[in-house]
Amino acid sequence: MIRSELVQKIASENSDLRIEEVERIVDAFFDSIVDQLAAGGRVELRGFGAFSTRARESRTGRNPRTGAAVDVKAKNVPYFKPGKEMRERLNG
Repeated sequence: MIRSELVQKIASENSDLRIEEVERIVDAFFDSIVDQLAAGGRVELRGFGAFSTRARESRTGRNPRTGAAVDVKAKNVPYFKPGKEMRERLNG
């Protein structure tokens, strides 16, 4: 499912909301998650899962085309851990 499909699904299930309102709600939801993660926080949605960040150390990588060594800087990457309810639904 892509973002536009999510907006359409929510709009179809909530006929009292215009599509523009649903888009603003979805944007606000995703922006709130990103803002919290950027601030070093964690977002937990009970039954769904938890978003957090993990630090990756700097390392020496390889350019796949040339094979040359490339320095990769340290960075934070997003991490998602599914909740118990989601895991149970996925595994029947």
